[in-house]
Amino acid sequence: MDIYGPFQPALNQLLTNLQSQIKALSQAEVTAGRPKLYEHLIGRVKAQQSMIEKCRRKGYPVTTEGALRDCKDAVGLRIVCNFIDDIYRCLKLIKANPAWQIVKEKDYITNAKPNGYRSYHVILAVTTPFKDVDGNQPGKYYAEIQLRTIAMDSWASLEHEMKYKHNVQDAERIGRELKKCAEQLAACDIQMQTIRQLINQN
Repeated sequence: MDIYGPFQPALNQLLTNLQSQIKALSQAEVTAGRPKLYEHLIGRVKAQQSMIEKCRRKGYPVTTEGALRDCKDAVGLRIVCNFIDDIYRCLKLIKANPAWQIVKEKDYITNAKPNGYRSYHVILAVTTPFKDVDGNQPGKYYAEIQLRTIAMDSWASLEHEMKYKHNVQDAERIGRELKKCAEQLAACDIQMQTIRQLINQN
C-alpha cells in the first residue's frame, strides 16, 4: 500500500527545506559569535510500513488522510544538542521563525516519561506551494521536531533497540536499569551544563 500516494514528493521537499532552514539558524548563531545550536541534525520521511502501523496503533484510518492529517510526524527532524541550554536556545529560535506555526509541544525534559525518556517535541504546521491532502494549494503539511542532548539520544536509541527485540529475557529488570540509567544521564547533563557555565564565567 502506498499510504502517501501522490504526496510523497511534497514530503521529501518539505524535509529538505526544513533541514536547510534549521542549518541556517545554526549558521546565523555561529556568524554572530555564539556557539552552534546542535551537534547532529537527522531527518527522515517516516517509512510507509511504519506509518501504516502507527495509524493502526493510534486508531486512525489507514489512509493517506490518516497519515497526513491525523498523524503529524510523516516528516521528522531530530536535533541533537551538546547541552540542555542549547535545546531551549534552539527552541526559542524555532518558535520565533515565521516560516511555520507550532501547533503542539511536549516537554519531556522537565516531565520525563515514566520509562525515563527525555526529549522536547514540537509539531510544526508548514504552508507549502504543494497541494495538500485536503485539496488546498498552497497546502498545509505537518512535521515533528525532537530536540535532545547527546546523552538523551544515546539512551533513546538503546531503549528503542530493546523495545523492538522480541523474546527479551527479564524485560522488567532491563526496563528498571534503563530508567536508572536515564536518571544518571539526566544528572550528567545538568553537571555538564554547570561546568559549561563555570567555564564561560572565566
